[in-house]
Amino acid sequence: MATPTTGTRTTKPARSPSADYYDAPLSYEDLVVAYFDCRRTKRNTRNALAFEWHLERNLYQLYVDLIDGTYRPGRSICFVVTRPKAREVWAADFRDRIVHHVLYNRVGARFENAFIADSCACIEERGTLYAARRLEAKIRSITQNWSRPAFYLKLDLANFFVSIDKRILRDQLARKISDPWWMDLTETVLFHDPRTDFEFRGDAALLDRVPPHKRLTNQPDHLGLPIGNLSSQFFANVYLDALDQRAKHHLGARHYIRYVDDFIVLHESADWLNRVLADVTSFLPARLGVQINPSKTILQPIARGVDFVGQVIEPWRRSTRKRTRNEALRRVATVSAEKFLQITNSYFGLLGQATASHHDRAALANVVRGRGHAINHALTKTYRGRFP
Repeated sequence: MATPTTGTRTTKPARSPSADYYDAPLSYEDLVVAYFDCRRTKRNTRNALAFEWHLERNLYQLYVDLIDGTYRPGRSICFVVTRPKAREVWAADFRDRIVHHVLYNRVGARFENAFIADSCACIEERGTLYAARRLEAKIRSITQNWSRPAFYLKLDLANFFVSIDKRILRDQLARKISDPWWMDLTETVLFHDPRTDFEFRGDAALLDRVPPHKRLTNQPDHLGLPIGNLSSQFFANVYLDALDQRAKHHLGARHYIRYVDDFIVLHESADWLNRVLADVTSFLPARLGVQINPSKTILQPIARGVDFVGQVIEPWRRSTRKRTRNEALRRVATVSAEKFLQITNSYFGLLGQATASHHDRAALANVVRGRGHAINHALTKTYRGRFP
C-alpha cells in the first residue's frame, strides 16, 4: 500500500506558452471553468487547499501537461463508507478532479442529449426527486389514477461498478468522441488504475466489511470503475444507455425508468414483464458483461407500493422509505454537536421531498427538540438557537 501524502504533487516551473497553444483543443479559460466547477463541493478538502496554495502556477502547469500530452493522473484516496452498506470509495486528487470536469464539460452534453428522459442520476436536474416524481406520474398513467390494476418489475445489477468492462465502455465513448486529442484524454481517465498509487484513510478494519467480490482491488485490470469520481458517474450512464435504448426501442417499454443500476418497468400484464425479465437477463451479460441480481428482482402488483430511490409510492401518496426515516432519527439523536446542524437540516430536506412527509418530519422535530434545539413552524429547518 502506498505511503501517505500531505498534499498535491510538486510542480515543475511553468513554461511560457508556445504558438501552438493558441490552436490547442482546450483553452485555458475552459480549464478555469472546470476548476470552479470542481471546487464547489471540494474547496475545503486537504488536497484542494494544497492545490490553491499556488493556484495560478498549479492551474497553468496542469494546462501545459494536458496540451503537451504529458498529463498523468496522480494518487487517489481510498476509504470505506458504511451507510447504507459497506463499500470502497476512491477519491481522485483535486488536480485530477479538475480534469474530470474538463472532460465532462466538453463531451458530456453530446451523450446526455441522446439519453432517454428516464435515465436519471448524475445528470443535472435528474436526481432522486426527479426520478420519484417521474415514476409516480408513470404509475398514475398506467393505472388510470389508481383505478386499474397493473404490475411492476424492479431489477438491480449485481456488483455494477466493479463489473463494468472498460474495453466495452471505450468503444461506446469512441462513437461520439471523434477528436483524437479528446479521445486520448478520455482513455487516460478511463484506463487509469487507482490501485497502483493510493493512500488509504480511515479504519483499515472496515475493509473486512466490504465483500471481496465488491472490492475494486480484487478485479482484473479491465474491469471496474472507482466509485466516487465524476468521471465514473458519467461513464456509468454511458455504459447503461445500451440498456435504456433496448428497453425503449426493442422491448417497447413505455413505462420504464432507471436510476444508476436500479430500474423499473411497468405493465398491465405480469406475463409481459416476465418476458422482459428473460430478455434483459440474457442481453446484459452478452452485451455489457453485467448480471441481474436475482435476490433483488421484484415482480408484484403496483397497488402494494413501489419502493424506488428511497421513497415508496402508494395510492395517492409518496412517502419516505421506513429504513431511511429510521436512520435519520438514529443519526440525529447521536450525531456530534459540530455536525448536528448540517446533518439535521439535510435530513429535513430529504424527508420533505415526499408528498406524505409531515409525520416523518414531526418525528424528526421531536428528536431535535429533545436535544434542546429549535425548529421552524413548517418543520423544515432547525437552528443554532436553543430553547431557554
